[in-house]
Amino acid sequence: MLLKLDNVKTYYGNIRALKGISIEVEEGEIVCLIGGNGAGKSTTLMTISGILTPVEGNVLYQGQSIVAVRPDNIVQMGICQVPEGRMIFPLLTVMENLDLGAYLRKDKDGVKEDFERIFRLFPVLRERRKQHGGTLSGGEQQMLAIARALMARPRLLLLDEPSLGLAPILVDSIFETIRQINEQGTTILLVEQNAQLALQFSHRGYVIETGEIALADSSAELLKNEQVKKAYLGE
Repeated sequence: MLLKLDNVKTYYGNIRALKGISIEVEEGEIVCLIGGNGAGKSTTLMTISGILTPVEGNVLYQGQSIVAVRPDNIVQMGICQVPEGRMIFPLLTVMENLDLGAYLRKDKDGVKEDFERIFRLFPVLRERRKQHGGTLSGGEQQMLAIARALMARPRLLLLDEPSLGLAPILVDSIFETIRQINEQGTTILLVEQNAQLALQFSHRGYVIETGEIALADSSAELLKNEQVKKAYLGE
């Protein structure tokens, strides 16, 4: 088991954002978290990343508890998050953004290899490598945000709303690249408002409602689930 959340409860002040969720992610999977706004999806990712600390429960990565481990150490352990809203550095160039993704790495040859991998995955970033991040289109900024995370060479990639604000044609392209990243060996935990898309591109899924797991199944079964269809697929 690569990642396991066991009865995790996370608060914002007195607000119980996560009320005891348990999820598992196996090596090599794409697992999605779907649910409405405020359900606790992003809170789950931030709890895994160490940005938030649970008040109860445990987060296990490769069998080791990472509760209270500093976020930078969690990155070094192999977990990297692409935040909602991209959060690139707009005044830095594409190359400078990518360099920051590799900040904790010492293997210069490996970093050089990963630059080439990134440019194969996202050819437009090679063309834009000297541009400031803030001058890129929304789709290009999302590509840069994912690429920056990949420069840390994560074993587990956390993606928070990668389709947010993008045109449909770009969304399809981004998700095809996410599938390719997974096929190249990176495990992915995906939070996505577009439930149809998330379930189409993942192996398994969890439905989170008001800080609790309401359903868990293979993505194929969740796509056929009448409750999911009515609440999240507009059917």
